Amino acid sequence: MQNDNKLFEDLSKVATAAMGTLAGAGKELSEAARDRMKDFVGAADISRDEFDAVKATAMAAREAVEQLKAEVAALKAQIAASRAD
Repeated sequence: MQNDNKLFEDLSKVATAAMGTLAGAGKELSEAARDRMKDFVGAADISRDEFDAVKATAMAAREAVEQLKAEVAALKAQIAASRAD
């Protein structure tokens, strides 16, 4: 038996329209956020020399962190060895 309930049809149409509206709003929001990021990055006016200086600083910091990790690991090994004795 088929149920031709107009209420369910109307609810289905409203839900479908609402989902389409939400999808469109989400797309617009995403595009607006992307445009704002482009504006922000474009307005930064960072020269290549400044970028390279920051990159070099970051690389030096990364190397220092790796060296400190190695030193901490060595110290932990020494402590473990001294406790084993």
